[in-house]
Amino acid sequence: MFENLSERLERSFKLLKGEGRITEINVAETLKDVRRALLDADVNYKVAKKFTDTVKEKALGQNVLTSVKPSQLMVKIVHNELTALMGGATVDINLKGSPAVILMSGLQGSGKTTFAGKLANMLKSKKGKNPLLAACDVYRPAAIEQLRILGEQTGIPVYSEDGNKKPVEIAQHAIAEAKKTGKDLVIVDTAGRLAVDEQMMQEIAAIKKAINPGEILFVVDSMTGQDAVNTAKEFNDRLDFDGVVLTKLDGDTRGGAALSIRTIVDKPIKFVGTGEKMDALDVFHPERMADRILGMGDIVSLVERAQEQYDEEEAKRIQKRLAKNQFDFNDFMGQIQQIKKMGNLKDLASMIPGVSKMMKNIDVDENAFKGIEAIIHSMTPDERGNPTILNGSRRQRIAKGSGTTVQEVNKLIKQFDDTRKMMRMITTSKGNNRMPVFKK
Repeated sequence: MFENLSERLERSFKLLKGEGRITEINVAETLKDVRRALLDADVNYKVAKKFTDTVKEKALGQNVLTSVKPSQLMVKIVHNELTALMGGATVDINLKGSPAVILMSGLQGSGKTTFAGKLANMLKSKKGKNPLLAACDVYRPAAIEQLRILGEQTGIPVYSEDGNKKPVEIAQHAIAEAKKTGKDLVIVDTAGRLAVDEQMMQEIAAIKKAINPGEILFVVDSMTGQDAVNTAKEFNDRLDFDGVVLTKLDGDTRGGAALSIRTIVDKPIKFVGTGEKMDALDVFHPERMADRILGMGDIVSLVERAQEQYDEEEAKRIQKRLAKNQFDFNDFMGQIQQIKKMGNLKDLASMIPGVSKMMKNIDVDENAFKGIEAIIHSMTPDERGNPTILNGSRRQRIAKGSGTTVQEVNKLIKQFDDTRKMMRMITTSKGNNRMPVFKK
């Protein structure tokens, strides 16, 4: 997401010339190119024009410090305005009520049902909530079954009523069930359509009136571009929703919806979906997104993801094993699993400043760890626990069992040895026997 926009903006800033001051003459071509870049990214025309006009107004006549180039000052101004364009500050979800009730809305195919499951999972694991999912999409045949599967994956119960075609009743009964069973959160999944129609709007408005949700979220597919913005406006006119959810931001999207929707409907973006896995959901932070658009990375989000997967007891155990030179392939596999839990590899790399541009044309294989895992699983327990016994004949057997070559097995063993040496050096360097850790 935003790769083309990032590249175009970077090129635009290079057009800015001049020393000492930013003037109308030396900023004109830059802003013209910035506007083109925004329009190409499918940003609403009025939003793009207002954005560049605001940047121009704030930039003109500003003195440029001797240590700062005009292009660098322009980057700062554009960064501030991008942050403001996307809402300025992070807006929390409303979880008040007993139980708290969240109503989902959106078109069919937007990822609404999947998001309902992801949100329930996030609020359960990070907020300590005890959620109930309510299946109120009585039209799409697979919707209820899909929600049940998501509930099984996350250990979250799903309330549904086979044969009942009245979503208002189902939603009301779900809330009653939540009160009865001690659930403190109900997430109501509603029906979508392929396009906005009056019947759908009347139905979801009736559900809203009947259950009085504390939070209404509009889920939109980012890949639909300006259509997403138009649909959001129609839903907001009828529902007055509280926030927007952008799904499929990991796909081949130009990002225009994220930059336009906040201005058009005047409602905050609260969450972004970044993949298919149940934990591929992030709270939306405007400033961090502006950082990523301008190629500055997003170290804060990267550290937060690491913290979520960080296990202090496991780190202490690994530290002791490293100090005693006992780190083995079982430990190595455990570290791989922690990395995989952090999410999409290319998405993680894009959070590191400068790396996103370097990886633009590099295809990151999400199955990159499978070969490594196959090799380790083909080892016997003794071999995983004592890598020094891996002689030539054992390596040939492991290669055959894992469907790889002896060269690939040798390469992994060398990488393992190098990793173990490096980690041991970190552990014992400068008399410090503690591994570097992230503090929560």
